[in-house]
Amino acid sequence: MKTFLSFLLSATTFFSFFSLSLEASSASQSLYREIHQLISFKNVLPDKNLLPDWSPNKNPCTYDGVTCRDDRVTSIDLSSKPLNVGFSAVASSLLSLTGLESLSLSDSHINGSITTFKCSPSLTTLDLSRNSISGPVTTSSSLGSCIGLKHLNVSSNTLDFPAKISGGMKLSSLEVLDLSANSLSGDNVVGWALSDGCEALKHFAISGNKISGDVDVSRCVNLEFLDVSSNNFSTGIPSLGDCSALRHLDISGNKLSGDFSRVISSCTDLRSLNVSGNLFAGTIPSLPLKSLRYLSLAANKFTGEIPELLSGACGTLTGLDLSGNDFYGTVPPFFGSCSLLESLVLSSNNFSGELPMDTLLKMSNLKVLDLSFNEFSGELPESLTNLSASLLTLDLSANKFTGTILPNLCRSTKNTLQELYLQNNSFTGKIPPTLSNCSELVSLHLSFNYLSGTIPSSLGSLSKLRDLKLWMNMLEGEIPQELMYVNTLETLILDFNDLTGEIPSGLSNCTNLNWISLSNNKLTGQIPRWIGRLENLAILKLSNNSFHGNIPAELGDCRSLIWLDLNTNNLNGTIPAEMFKQSGKIAANFIAGKRYAYIKNDGMNKECHGAGNLLEFQGIRPEQLNRVSTRNPCNFTRVYNGHTSPTFDNNGSMMFLDMSYNMLSGYIPKEIGSMPYLFILNLGHNFISGSIPDEVGDLRGLNILDLSSNKLDGRIPTAMSALTMLTEIDLSNNLLSGPIPEMGQFETFPPAKFLNNSGLCGYPLPKCGPANGERMLTIQDLTVGNSHLLRVVLRWDCCSLSYAYLGWSYLVER
Repeated sequence: MKTFLSFLLSATTFFSFFSLSLEASSASQSLYREIHQLISFKNVLPDKNLLPDWSPNKNPCTYDGVTCRDDRVTSIDLSSKPLNVGFSAVASSLLSLTGLESLSLSDSHINGSITTFKCSPSLTTLDLSRNSISGPVTTSSSLGSCIGLKHLNVSSNTLDFPAKISGGMKLSSLEVLDLSANSLSGDNVVGWALSDGCEALKHFAISGNKISGDVDVSRCVNLEFLDVSSNNFSTGIPSLGDCSALRHLDISGNKLSGDFSRVISSCTDLRSLNVSGNLFAGTIPSLPLKSLRYLSLAANKFTGEIPELLSGACGTLTGLDLSGNDFYGTVPPFFGSCSLLESLVLSSNNFSGELPMDTLLKMSNLKVLDLSFNEFSGELPESLTNLSASLLTLDLSANKFTGTILPNLCRSTKNTLQELYLQNNSFTGKIPPTLSNCSELVSLHLSFNYLSGTIPSSLGSLSKLRDLKLWMNMLEGEIPQELMYVNTLETLILDFNDLTGEIPSGLSNCTNLNWISLSNNKLTGQIPRWIGRLENLAILKLSNNSFHGNIPAELGDCRSLIWLDLNTNNLNGTIPAEMFKQSGKIAANFIAGKRYAYIKNDGMNKECHGAGNLLEFQGIRPEQLNRVSTRNPCNFTRVYNGHTSPTFDNNGSMMFLDMSYNMLSGYIPKEIGSMPYLFILNLGHNFISGSIPDEVGDLRGLNILDLSSNKLDGRIPTAMSALTMLTEIDLSNNLLSGPIPEMGQFETFPPAKFLNNSGLCGYPLPKCGPANGERMLTIQDLTVGNSHLLRVVLRWDCCSLSYAYLGWSYLVER
């Protein structure tokens, strides 16, 4: 018996060991397969230095971006890594990993289209957002092989929707589906996406496409989040059915109209409602308010006073946006009971009267107050200092406020104010030096007022300031050297004042500057060479001052410079070729979204110099632009408004170059042709000589070219006929000769743009001679009275000129 037991125990131990060995062997094989698949993926990456710790000799659970459980790869996150591979590589090497549950490849430079593939049955989350995946969105039905998939995000790609489709998405188990920001269009996208059922769906987003038709999610009974914003929906309000589970509804940025209150009446637990940017009109309708935390009715056609019914949301509401409507009256007193309200935006309406401080002061949690573009008037009340102590943003721009700026606006040592917008009012007096007490200030905008005195040097203590905008006032004196201590400064806009002195050298410490506008002042001195060290500088405006000396070649070191305006100064010397060495390498997308107005010079007023004026235009009423005419003799018949949107990614070039009305000499450097994005080039009214370089013909994006009133000679290069985007040209008042190119845009320009060039011919001037405008020279022996003269005859068909000099008579005949 004992022997049998010993044998049994030994056998049990053996088989247990054998079983463990098999399990270990199986785990080892699985781990080997995973290593093989991961290394196979790494090997197809173009950048072999990417993912350096992905090595076949290491445990994959230690790889960058890899997470394991029980020695199995369960999650991979390579977001924001420049993989630069097609989707097929992702599918063949990663999506088939046996135990993979989550794969995140957002912003990883994935391209190609979604193709059929084998998918891990464990996969529940797939994030392919912010890539370059293209092709029909219907190919995503191949993801049906991912039988466990619950979260799919393919937003911000270039997927489209085919004209002919069959079947549905085949992903009825999805809980999250995000198709936003693609190229989807048509009226059946929503129907296709939900055709196989949506009972499990909780999050559905299709914003930022061009989808039309109907939105029917009535079968999606568990839907909590619905975003159909920024599309082309116009036919009707979405069909929500029983939306008792819905928490977030965004239908903004469409063309919807009618009564939406009935549709959302059963959405009793709605937390966020955004219907902005539609065509809804009339008074504010009844809304489900008891749980509402955020409400935006902005940019519609609502009218009347703010109704009492909104008081029903005061117990929960934290954000309210009623901007861009036709509301009038004032801020209603019941807002004082909205104790949780943090953001109140009432801009671009017709509210009037003095600031309702009694109501505003009761809103103890208010952080953002935007009353801009209304009709509020009067002086700023002293009690505003009590409110500003807790605010992050105070925007009173584009109203009718008068008086002085409160010196104690930030009297509390614990003030939190970060943004102060008082532009486009009628404030007078001096800028209070005590604004330096607003120690958290990031943006200070006091432009378009009637402020006088100097710029306080105390502003140099605002160590977090990014934007300082004081343009269109009556400020005098020098730009304070103390701004050198504001290392965070990005935007310095001081145009249209009476500032004197030189550009302070201390600004060289402000290496984050991306927009410097000092035009239309009385500044002197030379353009500092240290400006070339400002690598983020994208816009530099120094026009209409009294700067002298050479243009520094170091401007070519500004790696982001896209707008350079130096017109109407006393600059001399040559145009440095080094200025253009950054062409083709510029990235300036970091200044996207800045509000601007561009006043184009239409050439009707000779006192208006330069190609046009770029104005920083945040919080300024367009109809008040005429006030600029008191400081600038330009017409306002052609004004362009918008937001800056350069999308260069280290491949851009300068877009605007104006050096007109100076005393520049020398030649036009051929390197000027290296700027493919150049839109406006103005070198007129200088002393530039030599010929127009052929390389100007390489400026294929050029729209406006002005080389007038110089000393340019030779022919107009035939290469310039390739400038198919050219709409305006001025080559008048030079020494140009020969035929005007007969191709391209040159046939569309009037004669005045070529006048006062002694030898030019061809349309739109009189035609050239039989030798294509070549000179025909003859010498004739003449006797005039008692004088024996020689007559030199130079013939062009387009010109006629005669003169005498030292006994030689010259006659140029038609």
